Amino acid sequence: MLLYGYPRENGTIGFRNHILVLPTVICAEKTARIMAEKAGVSIAHNFHGCGHIGEDYKIAKRTLEGIGKNPNVAAVLVVALGCEKIGGMELAQEISRSGKPVEVLAIQKDGGTASTIEKGVNILERWKSEIENIKRVPVGMENLLLGVKCGGSDTFSGIIANPVVGIAADKVVSMGGTVLLGEVTEFIGAEQCLVKRAANEEIAYQIKTMVNEYEKTMMSYGVDIRGTQPSLGNIEGGLTTIEEKSLGAIHKGGKSPIQEVILYGQKPSKRGLVIMDGPSQDVVCNTGMTASGAQIILFTTGLGTPVGSTIAPVVKITGTPETGIKMGCNMDYIVNGIIDGKNSIEKAGEELFNLMLEILNGKMLCCAEELGFDEFDFYRTSVNP
Repeated sequence: MLLYGYPRENGTIGFRNHILVLPTVICAEKTARIMAEKAGVSIAHNFHGCGHIGEDYKIAKRTLEGIGKNPNVAAVLVVALGCEKIGGMELAQEISRSGKPVEVLAIQKDGGTASTIEKGVNILERWKSEIENIKRVPVGMENLLLGVKCGGSDTFSGIIANPVVGIAADKVVSMGGTVLLGEVTEFIGAEQCLVKRAANEEIAYQIKTMVNEYEKTMMSYGVDIRGTQPSLGNIEGGLTTIEEKSLGAIHKGGKSPIQEVILYGQKPSKRGLVIMDGPSQDVVCNTGMTASGAQIILFTTGLGTPVGSTIAPVVKITGTPETGIKMGCNMDYIVNGIIDGKNSIEKAGEELFNLMLEILNGKMLCCAEELGFDEFDFYRTSVNP
């Protein structure tokens, strides 16, 4: 099956054609939300954006820039308050480097909320008619950046759902695409398996260092990580240790060699399997992957979760039949028949890959898209002043 996507000015390919309202700070979020709802377009619900220092400032800025540059976004309206650290004009200028239409409004300079909303809706309505003229064209798999994620894991996640995603991930890599594997806190205890797959010694060192830093940080708090990794829900679902959870979690990255390690929200410079630094929280990880350029996310869940993304389809996969029944409206692919031998991991992986292509090509929406789930949150490492 061929891929069809929307060509962008900078040579990237989108598989959705979103107009994005991007507030720079929580103080502008409500104003941005009202104009997005009035115009019927997407919004990044940014509840941060001010008071960030050090590494947190770099992460916040990189994430907002990356979301705006994501190929699934056709145009961006930046909505600022006007006195925050992440300046609206600076953000808009950086996003405009991608070649897409970008404009900026500042509530303090544009007459307050009512006037800003009116101006914003006018801009968005104008863009809507223009963007409708962008048509899909045939594209190659080398244009795809796939994110893989798991959340609400249980016993069946590591032995069924994640390996099925791994088959699809390896297929993407074999066809010239890129796969992004995150959730470093879910490498702990299984990092040696990833180190063996590193393309070179430098990448192997980066993987080991990254995991060690997370462990040191958690130990410095003087608290027991159990209850978080694995979570209470994971434990109720049958996972007993962080090592058991990690060994299952890394399966969703398939078996391809690891070509690069990148920062949270950073765009990969190489194709193939890439590791993104960052924690495992569902929405935080999804946001980081889309900021890195992921156009779609395959998300496995044993216990079930409805979360989506501002701009990328988040395709839900479960290997737990009970979850498929209880949360059927949230599940895109239910892996049945593995335990009783009526199905295989390989066959299910092929089916999931084909479903992913259907969603990418716009033949169907994933459940999270249909339900309107558009969660957005980014990684923070320190206490803000």
